[in-house]
Amino acid sequence: MDALAFLRREHESVLGMFEVLDGAPRGTGAQQSGLATMVENLVIAESQHEAIEEQLFWPAVRDALDDGDELADHAISQEEAGKKLLQQLADGAPGEAEYHAALDEFIKAGREHIAYEQDVVWPRLSAAVSDERLEKLGHELEAAKKMAATRPHPDTPSSSAVQKTVGVAAAVVDHVRDAVSGRDRQNPPDPPTS
Repeated sequence: MDALAFLRREHESVLGMFEVLDGAPRGTGAQQSGLATMVENLVIAESQHEAIEEQLFWPAVRDALDDGDELADHAISQEEAGKKLLQQLADGAPGEAEYHAALDEFIKAGREHIAYEQDVVWPRLSAAVSDERLEKLGHELEAAKKMAATRPHPDTPSSSAVQKTVGVAAAVVDHVRDAVSGRDRQNPPDPPTS
């Protein structure tokens, strides 16, 4: 599967989560609604997604496009802001005003980020690189996701080099913590291939 098809599948899964979370109950109903599990799945999915983009996708954009640095820097700044919101969600609980504010803000920012990638970056990258390169990148992204961080790590720098070293180490710790705590059973399944 090529990189853009892989990322589109990821985006569709996240957008589906957003649709469900848009009408999430608040107050005492939020604590009994399963919202915590749904948001935990969002945190896991988005943490993995952003980690592999920072490791592999944004470096490819930088290399392929004359203004790739500018495009990647803009997207990564969006992702860094998103990681802070994801951390607030990971640290909070349904029913807390700050939790719901962070969720609302993340959903809004997430939709804007996805639109930026799909409408601005992808068409340019697709025109600049070969189908073979997109296919290779897609396989790399898919393989990297299996071992990607499952937590946001907002204080870890987003550069590709850091993500390929410190980010990988953090991912190993995440996976161990997830196995010990049972959180790995909440890891959302990958979207079906079409």
